[in-house]
Amino acid sequence: MALKPTPAPPKRLTGLILDSITEGVFTVDPNMRISSFNRAAQKITGLTAAQALGRKCHEVFRADICGTTCPLQKSMATGEPGLEVDLEITRADDVQMPVRIRTTVLRDAGGEVVGGVETFRDLSEMHHLLKRLTEGYTFCDLKGKSEPMRQLFEVLPEVATSGATVLISGESGTGKELVARALHDLSPRSEGPFVAVNCAAIPEGLLESELFGHVRGAFTGADRQREGRFAAAEGGTLFLDEIGDLPAALQVKLLRVLDAGEYTPLGSNRTRQSDARLVTATNRDLEQEIQQGRFREDLFYRLNVVGLMLPPLRERREDIPLLVDYFLERLAAERGEPLRRLTPAAMSRLLDHRWPGNVRELQNAVEHALVLAQGGAIEPRHLPQSLRRLERTGRGTLSSRLDLHSREKEAITKALALHEGHRARAAAELGISTTTLWRKMKRYGIMP
Repeated sequence: MALKPTPAPPKRLTGLILDSITEGVFTVDPNMRISSFNRAAQKITGLTAAQALGRKCHEVFRADICGTTCPLQKSMATGEPGLEVDLEITRADDVQMPVRIRTTVLRDAGGEVVGGVETFRDLSEMHHLLKRLTEGYTFCDLKGKSEPMRQLFEVLPEVATSGATVLISGESGTGKELVARALHDLSPRSEGPFVAVNCAAIPEGLLESELFGHVRGAFTGADRQREGRFAAAEGGTLFLDEIGDLPAALQVKLLRVLDAGEYTPLGSNRTRQSDARLVTATNRDLEQEIQQGRFREDLFYRLNVVGLMLPPLRERREDIPLLVDYFLERLAAERGEPLRRLTPAAMSRLLDHRWPGNVRELQNAVEHALVLAQGGAIEPRHLPQSLRRLERTGRGTLSSRLDLHSREKEAITKALALHEGHRARAAAELGISTTTLWRKMKRYGIMP
């Protein structure tokens, strides 16, 4: 005996089901006109169903990708569901709202595509929590929540105002120039110039003239007098990067500047006073260079009045999600594109990589992935080849600890501690309702 097909639910029941869903849901016909619009969609957009039905969906949502890389149109054209995409829509009151959308096709009983379905949810609360959580992890242009970076943030203001000579140590790509700029910006010399010189990038024969300047006729081709970088940095900060590559002859002359506060331009017999604060950086072990006779010990001690160490990225992996979000937001703003996010699998690859190129390598990897993702969520296949080949090392649990939920839990815990457990004040601090705070406390097991 053949089974009878299950009848479709009544249209009224379908509407009740859609209205009970907390996510916004709408459907479109083949012409992209909205054919249904549930209660949550009305709340998120600020439009009633009567105002939305029959209109083109781009007229209702007014998102950046409307008319160009619409995920709903792509799903209807390919018949495949779309990946989750984060973007901003414009509400009826012209307020920008971040949402996360997912699309799929709508088929009739015969399997023919008759339209599309899009679900979306409001990310405003999540963005607010993340902003509250991460605003304390930025110092000047430096980003970090790890203990080494917090310790660095604590001492930078005092070091900056001291006027002392500073030696910044760290591997290439860790952000040594950012630290130098922070020292300048926080110092009494912040109104003066910040002059950066990479000692390894300038030929040895030109470096002395580059630093100290020269007079006319000092060497072949010197047809006019030229001021050096010390003169250019008068009243400000001179940053000498890769100081470990400074030739031995120039080490003696730099020591003279530090001892007497004066220097002599190339080809001149008159000294000039220096009024530039000196900040240096190196990726070499200068103490080992001293033992091997390549760096002067007396110069090292003059440069290392205050020593700052920048840890490599592999030793502060908890900073990786924070840095990734920052790079994605900056690139989206520069390109005028919607904000993209990484899938959990892609983030796990980033957390497991050793990052020999440190933060600079991470920034390049994010930009590489963003280009290949072509407007969608960033997956492992979009990452550089060195990360796609990455062997799993058993650290996958780290990515799960660093997801949004743990960051949200941390924000709530901090707010409650700040207000001594007073839920109403903590909720106000986080920008959410007391009911929402209580619900999240129960979800994360946070005791009142």
